[in-house]
Amino acid sequence: MPNAAEQARRDQALASSHREFDPRENMLLVEVFNPGYHTHLPTGSRAHSTTRSIGYALDLLDTGKAENLTRAVAVLTKVISLQDSDPASKTYGIWSWYLEEPIAKMKSPDFNWADFGATTLLQVRRDHRSRLPVALVAAVDEAIIRAMRCIKRRNSPPSYTNIAVLGAYVTLVGGETLNLTEFVDYGRARLKRLRDYTVQNGALEEYNSPNYTMLALRELTRIKADAIDPEARQAVDALLRITWEEVARHFHPPTRQWAGPHSRSYGSILRGSQLADIQQATAGRVDFGAERRAEGVNRIPLACPPDLEPLFLTLNEPRTVTETFVKRFNRIGTTYLHPQFALGTVNTEDLWNQRRALLLYFGTYQKPGYMHLRFLKNNYDFSSAWITSAQSAGTVLGAVTFVTNGGDAHISLDPVKNAKIKARDLRLRLEFGGAAVDSVRIATKPGAADAQIMAGELALSFELSAARFGEHSGQLVAGGDERLRWLDVVFYNGEDREFDLAALQEAIIGFVFSVGPHGRVTTKFDGAQLRMECGELSINAAAKPGLKPTPIALTSQ
Repeated sequence: MPNAAEQARRDQALASSHREFDPRENMLLVEVFNPGYHTHLPTGSRAHSTTRSIGYALDLLDTGKAENLTRAVAVLTKVISLQDSDPASKTYGIWSWYLEEPIAKMKSPDFNWADFGATTLLQVRRDHRSRLPVALVAAVDEAIIRAMRCIKRRNSPPSYTNIAVLGAYVTLVGGETLNLTEFVDYGRARLKRLRDYTVQNGALEEYNSPNYTMLALRELTRIKADAIDPEARQAVDALLRITWEEVARHFHPPTRQWAGPHSRSYGSILRGSQLADIQQATAGRVDFGAERRAEGVNRIPLACPPDLEPLFLTLNEPRTVTETFVKRFNRIGTTYLHPQFALGTVNTEDLWNQRRALLLYFGTYQKPGYMHLRFLKNNYDFSSAWITSAQSAGTVLGAVTFVTNGGDAHISLDPVKNAKIKARDLRLRLEFGGAAVDSVRIATKPGAADAQIMAGELALSFELSAARFGEHSGQLVAGGDERLRWLDVVFYNGEDREFDLAALQEAIIGFVFSVGPHGRVTTKFDGAQLRMECGELSINAAAKPGLKPTPIALTSQ
């Protein structure tokens, strides 16, 4: 049972969930988030969430209060009934995101919901089995088994880091909990495969992700805490060290931000809960003043290696972190950490909406700001746009090109068909946001190919060397609203029309972005190939859209 102070924190944290609880459906009624590729429900509408409701049931049980037991039982009974229980179904073992949109009506069913849902149900089963009705215990067990079968059948590769870890936990610990050797064996092998693959690669393939690197840390720690199998626990130790190093080496103490580049991120400013996780993992020796997590605070005992703690505390002089994130793509990240700013890039990457391939942080930890490079089609990130870049300290040479066999809103769930897109607006954007956005000033002139930007005390520059999309030339336009400032390279704005990427002879944006002054930039562009040089930096990029890179397979022991 939690002590009085912990109970008070949990009660306070649960208050918002209590307000979202709908007794008619025995689920949480929440605001919909639509990333553009899984659900048809519009962002901002309200619907009943399956995974949020399972988490709410666990939080209710964790309070230990008898009055919360009845509601938790009702919520679990309802949500378990929504799982696909037909073994012949392709989506067997998963849940839809929302009650209002069954799996068959989703834009694209999310198989990850088997992993996320079963992880929470395992906490219910392991910690609260004795308090639940016998029939509900049996239903929870069956739901976990269905999810384990789904996970095993799907067999996600170790390159899909967060799901590789989650699926290993569910199958290994679920198999141990329910005494099912088939899943123990599978979970152990899956975890060892992830360890071998990651060690060979040198980093988590879902690299430097504030969302999923922290998820990997939590779930690896959960495996270490809950698993019995000694081989699995040994595999976890190597992975935990690699993962903590990635977090610490990219942390920027002056802004308390996680410097880029990020493979996957849902927001450019770090959340307080992520800072709280780091605090917890250092037993408070690193203290950001972040509010301590309440729900499940003692469930995952995060522990950062003590030798890495100083990297979270001070940055007295500039340093550069260069790391090969993905060997099979030769994908290399560069992060320049300076007492006044942090600038991170990746040498080649798509510009999906979860990417942060060129990311700047500035300001202070009390008032941080960011700049994030995007390519927008109809005001949404276009996944078939790719960046090639080279960085030295605060200077970046970059080229944005296009592929003919990539994604639209999503890199794989929403492919561009026959290299043809429909668009009413196409533009490259330097987006500025965060609390320090009110310090951003952008100066450019009509017809100019460059802009000068002040971000607090930092002087930034952006210069175009090429800006073509078929017959359209890019035009620099500055703008902003109450939340954001931006500098756009606008290629098209008008009636909805079709563009055939494969037919474009030129589709390229070449630029130099710099914090402070940079050296002389030389550019050679013959309409087919762009070459840019600045001191030791150089990049080459083809102007005609082509096929996206094919990876070289990594093998694991």
